Parts: sequence; C-alpha cells; structure tokens
Amino acid sequence: MASRVAVVDYGRGNVHSVIKALLYLGARAELVGAPEMLERFDEAVVPGVGAFADAMARLDRTGMAGALRSFAASQRPLLGICLGMQVLLSTGREGGVTPGLDIIPGTVEPLPGGDRKLPHIGFNSVRWDRPSALGRGIPSETHFYFVHSYAAFCADQRDRLGSTEYGLLFAAAIERGNVLGTQFHPEKSGQAGLALLANFVAMGG
Repeated sequence: MASRVAVVDYGRGNVHSVIKALLYLGARAELVGAPEMLERFDEAVVPGVGAFADAMARLDRTGMAGALRSFAASQRPLLGICLGMQVLLSTGREGGVTPGLDIIPGTVEPLPGGDRKLPHIGFNSVRWDRPSALGRGIPSETHFYFVHSYAAFCADQRDRLGSTEYGLLFAAAIERGNVLGTQFHPEKSGQAGLALLANFVAMGG
C-alpha cells in the first residue's frame, strides 16, 4: 500500500505544487493543518517560502512545532523543503536570532551579496557529500531549482548530505537519521526532483 504523506500547511509553503508532485508519484498525500492529524501519516513534508521568524511563529502558534518534533522522534521520515528545511535547524539569523525546531543542530545565515544577485534564483548543481537513500540514482552535480537568500550551515558536517556554492559553500541537502531537508525545490526541478521525491516516498514503505 502507498505511503500516507502529510504535507504540512502552515500558511508558508508551496503546498499545492508539492501535493501535485507526490500524487503524481502515487503517494497518498494530504494537506495537514492541525497538529493532531500528523499521527495518522507514515511520512511528512514541510514546505516553506518566506521568512524564518514568521514561519516559526506560525508553527509555534498552531502547535505544529511540537507536533513536528514528536513526528521526528517517532523515526518516521520527515522532509523539509526550502524554508521548511531551514526551520529544522537550531536558529535562524534573519532580522535577529530566532530559535528553530532544533531537530538538526545548525544555523541559517544570509548569503553574501557582492556581485551576486539575491535571492539566489535558478538551477544550480548539487554535489552529494555522502551516499543516501534520498539521492539514490541521482548523479552528483545534478541541477536543482533554488529560490533563497539565506542558507543552512550544519553544526556537524556529517549532517550535510549535499552542497551547493553561491558566494560560499552551503548545505543544499541535510540528513540526520529519519529527518531530511533540501534547500532546493524538488517539486520545481523536473525529473531529477521527482526522482528525489520518489526516493523519499519509498522510505515510508
């Protein structure tokens, strides 16, 4: 039977694009806005577009922050996308220091400007730093679609699954046990992105 995948809707995500991609892959994907609903699912995806502090305020206010920490502790696969990946870390430094979910130790810092345009928008290559089920069958240096001005830096480099460079090297993908994240948008990255999401869905089966 196909995995049941919760797509967390907290008002800060590209939820419909993610749902569409997961349904296309055969997952039983549903939007979830209430924290108590998460318990019904095999896997969860946290999308996100916007500011770190605002996202955390919404997750805290709805009770979803605690529910996501509990979901991660249950050893079920949890995937954060873009801002949804960033909030998995300990702190964000956008307009001051804001505590994150602190599931994976690390910080979210601004990308350097200089002669590079911000936000970082478009396809860029991702180098896998180590093997993982998430990247199975996807060659290192495959291009994925990015839209962001802040980047993730893991406290323990073993949590960095993939890297990309834009002014500096940052974590394009992270993984600690059952908790994973991508700074890029797999749902907007064509066949490579669908392959990555298919790998994630398979983790729940």
